[in-house]
Amino acid sequence: MLLAQNEAGYGNLMKLNSCLYVDKHGALPQVTLEELDRHSDGLICLTGGPDGPVGRLLQAGQRPKAEALMARLAASFPTRLYVELQRHPGEGGQPTEAEAATERGHVEMAYAMDLPLVATNDVYFPKTEMYEAHDALICIAEGAYVDQADPRRRLTPQHYFKTPEEMAALFADLPEALDNTIEIARRCAFKADRRKPILPRFAEDEVEELRRQAKEGLVARLAVIPHAAPVEDYEKRLDFELGIIESMGFPGYFLIVADFIKWAKEHDIPVGPGRGSGAGSLVAYALTITDLDPLRYSLLFERFLNPERVSMPDFDIDFCMDRREEVIEYVQRKYGREKVAQIITFGALLSKAAVRDVGRVLQMPYGQVDKLSKLIPVEGVKPVSITKALEEEPRLREAARSEEVVDRLLTYGQQVEGLLRNASTHAAGVVIGDRPLDELVPLYQDPRSDMPATQFNMKWVEQAGLVKFDFLGLKTLTVIQNAIDLILGGGRNLHEAADGTRIYDPAEGAENEIGHIPLDDEATYELYASAKTVAVFQVESSGMMDALRRMKPTCIEDIVALVALYRPGPMENIPTYCEVKNGLKARASVHPLIDHILEETQGIIVYQEQVMQIAQVMAGYSLGGADLLRRAMGKKIKEAMDAERPKFEKGAAENGVDAKKASEVFDLLEKFANYGFNKSHAAAYAVVSYQTAWLKANHPVEFMAGVMNCDLHLTEKLAVYAEEVRRGLKIEIVPPCVNRSGAMFGVAEGRLVYALGALKNVGVEAMKLIVQGRGDKPFATLFDFARRVDMKQIGKRPLEMLARAGAFDELDPNRRRVFDSLDALVAYSAAIHDQRGSAQVSLFGEAGADLPEPRLSPVVDWLPNERLAEEQKAVGFYLSGHPLDDYMAALKRKKVMTKTEVEEAAKSNAIVARMAGAVAGRQERKSAKGNRFAFAQLSDPTGLFEVTLFSDVLEAARDHLEAGMNVVLQVEATMENDQLKLLARSVQPVDTVVADAGAAGLKIFVEDPSAVAAVSGLLDRAKGETGLRGRGPVQLCLMAPDLPGEVEMGLGESYPVTPQIKGALKSLPGVLTVEDF
Repeated sequence: MLLAQNEAGYGNLMKLNSCLYVDKHGALPQVTLEELDRHSDGLICLTGGPDGPVGRLLQAGQRPKAEALMARLAASFPTRLYVELQRHPGEGGQPTEAEAATERGHVEMAYAMDLPLVATNDVYFPKTEMYEAHDALICIAEGAYVDQADPRRRLTPQHYFKTPEEMAALFADLPEALDNTIEIARRCAFKADRRKPILPRFAEDEVEELRRQAKEGLVARLAVIPHAAPVEDYEKRLDFELGIIESMGFPGYFLIVADFIKWAKEHDIPVGPGRGSGAGSLVAYALTITDLDPLRYSLLFERFLNPERVSMPDFDIDFCMDRREEVIEYVQRKYGREKVAQIITFGALLSKAAVRDVGRVLQMPYGQVDKLSKLIPVEGVKPVSITKALEEEPRLREAARSEEVVDRLLTYGQQVEGLLRNASTHAAGVVIGDRPLDELVPLYQDPRSDMPATQFNMKWVEQAGLVKFDFLGLKTLTVIQNAIDLILGGGRNLHEAADGTRIYDPAEGAENEIGHIPLDDEATYELYASAKTVAVFQVESSGMMDALRRMKPTCIEDIVALVALYRPGPMENIPTYCEVKNGLKARASVHPLIDHILEETQGIIVYQEQVMQIAQVMAGYSLGGADLLRRAMGKKIKEAMDAERPKFEKGAAENGVDAKKASEVFDLLEKFANYGFNKSHAAAYAVVSYQTAWLKANHPVEFMAGVMNCDLHLTEKLAVYAEEVRRGLKIEIVPPCVNRSGAMFGVAEGRLVYALGALKNVGVEAMKLIVQGRGDKPFATLFDFARRVDMKQIGKRPLEMLARAGAFDELDPNRRRVFDSLDALVAYSAAIHDQRGSAQVSLFGEAGADLPEPRLSPVVDWLPNERLAEEQKAVGFYLSGHPLDDYMAALKRKKVMTKTEVEEAAKSNAIVARMAGAVAGRQERKSAKGNRFAFAQLSDPTGLFEVTLFSDVLEAARDHLEAGMNVVLQVEATMENDQLKLLARSVQPVDTVVADAGAAGLKIFVEDPSAVAAVSGLLDRAKGETGLRGRGPVQLCLMAPDLPGEVEMGLGESYPVTPQIKGALKSLPGVLTVEDF
């Protein structure tokens, strides 16, 4: 153990701590004796007790080496080395094995070398009762089991936090060892002070450099954008901001941020227009840190940097998520790798994980532990504590009461939950120093990263003087860039529609810059107003869609307001905003002095900046003072608000406002300061939202392909997006195909081409090998594919997924034959590529020319529903058809409606209807009263829909609502703000409903006369199944090329004509299709 005596010791302690993790000398964190020698000044060293380096030598019986090491440490820490003794007696007061083997040797060496003794207590838990839970925690870390002997678990119940009296009793025979604990405390008097912000020097004269860059940048900005105010107003605002920045000592900070953002933009790395209050700075806009004109959006600099409250500025910068690391690497190169680090974060063990981990080390069955974990309710995104779960969930209490092992599990879980589980790095935070960082903070090396991290978390790095720079990855920027790349790759510019017409007239030199699109595009606002905003940033939730339908936005200010309003609390003002905007309600007046401030938000206080402006205009506050008032109100600091109220009322009185109205306005501000949103952030994100909406409205195929490329492996999202492409945007999807698809989603002739890499368990890199092997020449056959692509390198599992998805259909339409033949094809491909790799090719021959093509499996293809089920395994949802396709005619006869029909019928009045659906998923919840309810997601051939099931229906229907099942539901259907709301009354399997709803008859179209025997055999077998109801006549229609025309014949008997039989007939070779009549 090392303790810092003074500032020099603290510096050396940080150096050694960094050596433990950054300069690794083995698998475990450790430092060398040489490093101890170099960094021993100002440190007191304790030898570590039985498990210290000297103690381990004594345990190994190596006394001479132990004495030599003790002498070496004494030389490194003259007068500062203490020989450490520990006592943790077990039953009968016996010392642990390690303590018994080492104490005598330690004491003898201390006396022989004239070294002081010190008594310490090796503490791992606060109370002895927590020993078993801590033992379980060690087992979790070590991958051991509680009932399994393990030498790494060396602790006893005595390793708890002992009182001074208990320690005195343990070391009654060595009182000097206890006295030395006081002596050491006296010698260690150092306290690390909070440092002022430390930044690398960017320029010799940072003030002058910032002024030069800002003034030149503003001129450049004003040369290409419409002015929101006279140039003089911009110049005056710029000078004001520069004065504040200089007086607070922050020119270097602005220059550093501007530098790495400029570098990113010069290297075509997408950067967001802004985030947070930084968008309110004109200096930031001039330096291209942000892309929002603060005068255009009425944003306040004092919300970002308040001269009356000194604190560091904090720019949060969004970068394309795929290229964010490049910007960080640039910063490392510019300032030196030893001066740049990420920030550590610590993950805690939450209740569900605690139950799972403890259950594993108790060797409980996985299914039982999984069930217990799922009983813990979730609030928001986090599970509640085990204690709260036991209060709320009777099934959890009953399990603990009835089984001792469950009670033990939950008791241990309660004791370990909340403890730190792991270290990782902050998602965005990076610090930059003016010297090697290990001189300022200890460093840690995350094994998954090449970049060190501070051992202090975000709060404490600021105390140490380091300034945090946020490099955030925003997926939406990547989506936008993906879409632009696809537009440009298709030979068009951003301002050109697919039909060649011009969408807008671009500024010269900015033809393909998303930041220069017009903010008054009619198609974009039509898209917003109709709430066709699936995949549109910030507004794709159903609640946002409801708000958009009400609001009917017509300008960017509406989108800014909606981003700010759509949160708990302010949400209640959305109806008022919409009614006033659309002329259904008069705008309320707060006071004539301030009504103009609230004009853009329909008379409602929406933004924190409005609170500041009202205090400024009505009560004479400076904007800096108004920001302090806003903060006090927002944080409900009573003392500050009590002091501000008379100040506000006095200022208002000086402006002619009576005391009662002033008090009312103060109360109003107090309410909305807590709810109000940062307008700078809302404006920045509204612009990004608009950019995505504009792309969807004007370049829908490219936009959706860009979106889907960013969620390539998120099947649930891809299902929603595919539905939007097909039904919402009426765009055709080209299914996965080895001849037409790329590894990523693409665009071809106005259609979206499905990505091979989006299939489950395939891997994008493997799919790139297929695209590379294809080149410009499509594959002709499966054998051609095997010769040109090394199928062994692709792997059998990915190839199976390709076969299931129908990606080989152009080479062989029998998917089952392809699937069953993969072993033979892989072996054939491997032999060819092995031969090619070993140069065993004749002078004039192709590799593999002498290898016979393997025989493909002679199997009948999967039935239609089997094909769909296999396709669903690979794609994750139904793409080429739907499991209910063959049921639709029978369902119609049973008066079962489609999702589209129910939507239309429910527009005027609530209805009760029957709907059919294939179950995609189900989530169960618990109401405040403790009743179970569920949301089930289903689909039919016309779209996706969600149904709510309350406890009585849920209990009866749960077994029918597993993913992949087809059901018919009786529902109460209503339309709320153009959104279909469904409540289930009953649920039945679809086969039960249509069992007696067969067609009047079936007409089977056959192109191969030899298929007639197979048709006849299938019908005869079906006829013998007494459980199949719904019988009718069957007609055969022969359409062979050698016949003069269609030949129709009746089969003369009555056969089952159910959807299942219809599907089975359609799958027979030689059958073209089957129709009802």
